[in-house]
Amino acid sequence: MATHSRRHTLTQARLLFNQQGAVPGGMVAEPILRSWRRCADLGFDMRGERRAELMTQVELREAQQRNEALRRMSEPVISQLRRQAGGSGSLVILSDAQGLVLDADGDTGFAHRASRVALMPGAPWDEAAAGTNAIGTALVEGRPIAVHGAEHYFEPNRILTCAAVPITDSEGRTLGVLDLSSQARDVRPDVLALVREAVDRIEHGLFEQAYEQCAVLRLHADHSGLGQPGEVLLAFQGDLLIGANRRALHALGLAATALGVYRYGDVFEGDIERCPDAAGRVHTRLGAVYHARLRWPRTRAPQAPAQPPARPASGAPPAAQPSFDAATLGALARAVHLSDAGVSILLQGETGVGKEVFARQMHARGKRARGPFVAVNCAALPESLIESELFGYEDGAFTGARRQGSKGLLRQAHGGVLFLDEIGDMPLLLQSRLLRVLQTREVSPLGAARPVPVDFTLVCATHRPLAHEGPDAPVRPDLYFRIAEYTVTLEPLRARADRLELLRGLWAAQGAGPALPPAIEAILAAYPWPGNYRQLVAVLRTLHVLAGPAGRVDADMLPADLRGAAAAAPASASDPANLQSMTDTAIRNALAAHGGSVSRAARALGVHRSTVYRRAAALGLALPR
Repeated sequence: MATHSRRHTLTQARLLFNQQGAVPGGMVAEPILRSWRRCADLGFDMRGERRAELMTQVELREAQQRNEALRRMSEPVISQLRRQAGGSGSLVILSDAQGLVLDADGDTGFAHRASRVALMPGAPWDEAAAGTNAIGTALVEGRPIAVHGAEHYFEPNRILTCAAVPITDSEGRTLGVLDLSSQARDVRPDVLALVREAVDRIEHGLFEQAYEQCAVLRLHADHSGLGQPGEVLLAFQGDLLIGANRRALHALGLAATALGVYRYGDVFEGDIERCPDAAGRVHTRLGAVYHARLRWPRTRAPQAPAQPPARPASGAPPAAQPSFDAATLGALARAVHLSDAGVSILLQGETGVGKEVFARQMHARGKRARGPFVAVNCAALPESLIESELFGYEDGAFTGARRQGSKGLLRQAHGGVLFLDEIGDMPLLLQSRLLRVLQTREVSPLGAARPVPVDFTLVCATHRPLAHEGPDAPVRPDLYFRIAEYTVTLEPLRARADRLELLRGLWAAQGAGPALPPAIEAILAAYPWPGNYRQLVAVLRTLHVLAGPAGRVDADMLPADLRGAAAAAPASASDPANLQSMTDTAIRNALAAHGGSVSRAARALGVHRSTVYRRAAALGLALPR
């Protein structure tokens, strides 16, 4: 009865779509309706037939050869899926990334009927050829799709019910589609789940094959799931994350841009050499815990013993590694990929938010890491020298010029990254010269007869908005659009929800010393930090030096502005108990906003998941199981 009602609803929906180009909400699933609209935009008539012709046998063989690795890995899975589907009245189909059917296996009787609508090897089933269908629509939507009966755009295809799942590689690229098609009346409720499991097996095999020479980390919530197709898989070259399957990206909240940029320590606690821990587990930076197994490549090079970082001659502790939250790490990954592609990046943010630190990380994690990183503070260079310092000069170019001349900072950046800090303070007359360098990729040193080619990636930074209209604009409009092809805004320290954990991490990075008393932690965590990270690190270093290795940190060691702010602030800002109350309120609000999901609440707050679990338990909050 329900099936008959559904058929009637679809018939009405098709009639309305043909007549009015619209369908009332709820009559057709949104992905299907989006596909119908795309087909209508292509000028297709629902009552018509597909237009595309079959490939010749020679063309089909060439396409099959191009996809031989995918076909070979899929062959046993296709046979297994056919058996699971019952074999009678169904067809398992493998297409390439363009929707061309490469292989089909199933019931010969149904295959003959399906051939009437060209469901066979050599037939294109992308939407532009076959209208709304599981293969083509799954490719457009980039996700699993089931298309039943009259949901197909073209009338003749109504004889089919199809379920398709895209097959992707470890870098998120679509390799093809696996589809299970049967007669429209034979709708199985588990059909999409069957195809998903089959695709998991194909992707699992492809991943293992692709990363035989890399360290492969397997994760699963259940120990028995390790080694099975449903596990999370990550591939590392040293500690650099270079591959991840779909389950890994989803479970760890990573974008594909993380690949080739993130290090092991950006995702997990500890280092890869000590993974997994004694209990066979790993802990993510967001507090999730997984059973783990790490497989090193057979030809792994011997690891040199870790050397402690060299201490600067001044006796100061080594600079702490940048502590980026999840959002900033994501922005860093995108910026690295864009910069590697030649896109100019503009960093915006208040003084002290770490714009140069961010730029140096872009350099260290990008393709030009072996090249130089040349930082230029446009506000610090005297206007009389900035031209010669940037563009260089030849011997005798002006009075006082060095005998050998000077390459200039732009030429020094050749092969690497040029970082122009406070670009808004560059004199307008020089901005036109810089624009020409960026357009021609050539530098004309003062006194030189001909320009010199340069190749660098450009990263600029500013602490103020660079208005690009009006006579008093700090940056010429044409230069602005050239340096700000992609903009990253770095949030101030006071906007971070995990200030307390960040504070503790930065304090630990100072080296051996006393613990910070809770009252001092509360004052530091509540302070607005107008100088951001630069100011915070300077204050922590001062406290560390004053306390000494075995002393203690007292409130009178704090700078006067912090002591004054703490004395003037209400109790809620400096009292540890009230600070904890603020934290608890934030946790309650985050859990409520994310439907009780601890993972999503922790990600939103920028804290470990264990922190949310612990405080929720202390507060007596009920969490979904």
